[in-house]
Amino acid sequence: MTDFYDPSTYPKQWNYLQPGTIIDDYIIERELAHGGFSSVYLARQRIDQIQVAIKEYLPRKLAHRTWNNHVVAHSDENRDLFMRGRSLFFEEAKALATLKHPNIVDVINFFQENSTVYMVMTYDYGFSLDKILKDRLITITHAFLVKVFTALMSGIGLIHEQHLLHLDIKPANILIRPDNDPLLLDFGAIQSFPNSIKNKNSKILTKGFSPIEQYNTASQLGPWTDIYAIGASIRACLDLKASPPAPERNKKDTLSPAVKAHKKKFPMPFLEAIDWAMEIQPKDRPQSINEFLNAFNS
Repeated sequence: MTDFYDPSTYPKQWNYLQPGTIIDDYIIERELAHGGFSSVYLARQRIDQIQVAIKEYLPRKLAHRTWNNHVVAHSDENRDLFMRGRSLFFEEAKALATLKHPNIVDVINFFQENSTVYMVMTYDYGFSLDKILKDRLITITHAFLVKVFTALMSGIGLIHEQHLLHLDIKPANILIRPDNDPLLLDFGAIQSFPNSIKNKNSKILTKGFSPIEQYNTASQLGPWTDIYAIGASIRACLDLKASPPAPERNKKDTLSPAVKAHKKKFPMPFLEAIDWAMEIQPKDRPQSINEFLNAFNS
């Protein structure tokens, strides 16, 4: 093995592209967010000055940025995993570019530069549903939830029609724009079904929102997988916190059914639909978005 990365020798600011950096036809303005696999920047098109969001593939456990902004693997041992992840990121961008829906983040371009991959998206203003819940920015009403999640499920239905799964639906990945118009973000876990790639994103799990089958790489994933996450996201809006993780619920379910916990606060069919979506076993949940939508809006 040949190690060529010493974290102590690299300035902290090299973790991110600096304001004013030019990549392709865009000028970086500032960092918006970052996670374990990528960074997101606010940028501006050089010609027409339209603001966009640019997502950069940079898995920090596997790679780092050099002085000249190239993203390279930490070591020879990490190189294969880094290259595979880069290829999957590029495939994600191509898949998203074909999904055109008002409630799905719009990918308008993708390209390779600096030895990595970039995804260019429209930049939308709003608050994440996660922030709205944490900071109690609005009162959560039945009308709000029906409007937000009906629109959201319309977009998710389109994803499923293309034989794709989002696999990371949660309040943090739902942007609420003006007039309570939702936008589904972050497709880093997207994969196809029924011929899903085993172990492709086995580490992308969110406690309280990922269903039991996502914890087992041998389990079959399908629309019912995203439906659990939708139900858990709605339930988080009612409880103002995430539900217990699916493996804990599978051992001993301490989550009080919505029909009991929120009785008289919300319509009973609405609560029954949430409980149905959050059934622990996949076969016990709605098997399609339309099936769930019919119950949700009954």
